[in-house]
Amino acid sequence: MIHLIPGDPVRAALGVTAPPDLVEARREALGLNDPLAVQFVDYLRALFSGDLGVSMTSGVSVSETIGQRLPATAGLAVVAFVVVMLAAIPLGLAMAVLTRGGRRRGVELGFTSTSAVVAAIPEFLLAVGLVFVFGVTLGWFPVAGREGAASYVLPVLALALGPALLMARIVRVEALAVMDEDFVRTARAKRLPPLRVYLRHVFPNALTSTLTIGGLLLSGMIVGTVLVENVFAWPGMGMTIVSSILAKDYPVVQGIVLVYGAAVLLVNLVVDVLLAIADPRSTIREG
Repeated sequence: MIHLIPGDPVRAALGVTAPPDLVEARREALGLNDPLAVQFVDYLRALFSGDLGVSMTSGVSVSETIGQRLPATAGLAVVAFVVVMLAAIPLGLAMAVLTRGGRRRGVELGFTSTSAVVAAIPEFLLAVGLVFVFGVTLGWFPVAGREGAASYVLPVLALALGPALLMARIVRVEALAVMDEDFVRTARAKRLPPLRVYLRHVFPNALTSTLTIGGLLLSGMIVGTVLVENVFAWPGMGMTIVSSILAKDYPVVQGIVLVYGAAVLLVNLVVDVLLAIADPRSTIREG
């Protein structure tokens, strides 16, 4: 797809004043004059030997570029995911307890409608709003860069707010279903403390769906960092891939896309393993 974008990456890298002979020699050296199928085969051959190529604009290896940018992106996604889980699980359980049995319909309606609206706002639009309110207007947090813990607040909120509310809704629904099970009624009949009933009996049995959706949300947040990083000038892979697309820096774009894809596959694998540990019956049913 990057090859379909109009423009010449070599001309973009060398500048508009570069002599045509130099541009043509550089294109030949990079193999850009070969048919696209030949370029693809050459790329795969180098990829399976561990070579992701060299940036056309900076001359730095793609592996080194990714190594420099990956920690910032991974740190942002992981912190946002931790915030989602720490906020969504207690909120979802609390909403389930408050609205169990059709009680407090106003609370239920307010929670579901608010969470649906906020979760539907795109990350980049939410990020712009956070920058305007908390960065520009109130001046509470920095709006660009990655310097100190305060710089994480707004990007993490932009990534985590919608998924946290979506996850809380799912936790609430699953918890409500578990609360109607016979073993929960038995636990209540034994006059166990409510907190113990919810934490010991309700939450573990609602964990399977929480882990499944949590893995999907983490995969989405990893990819969502692309837009959020560009709003906050975050020095991660998101900013790098956007600038590389504009410059048509094929090797960098391809390398970062591979890393994003591998990260999503790794998250799905970890979630499957955790599900098998948390609920061995799911593995048996699938088998």
